[in-house]
Amino acid sequence: MRTTDLRWWKSSRSSNAGTNCVEVATADDTWYVRDSKDPERGVLTVHSGQWRRFLSQIRSGAFTGHV
Repeated sequence: MRTTDLRWWKSSRSSNAGTNCVEVATADDTWYVRDSKDPERGVLTVHSGQWRRFLSQIRSGAFTGHV
């Protein structure tokens, strides 16, 4: 899958000030994550199972206080 063919959307938690902007896309049981300010820099590719575990950890507060 070419990442240019994906439909990207910005996280609702991203600020409108131009900082901390994350975009995601999904296709074929895979999630793609990139920095919306620099989309050509690279894309993180994550299997759907890993993505669900990651979101579960975020919701449980596992990363609270981490930098």
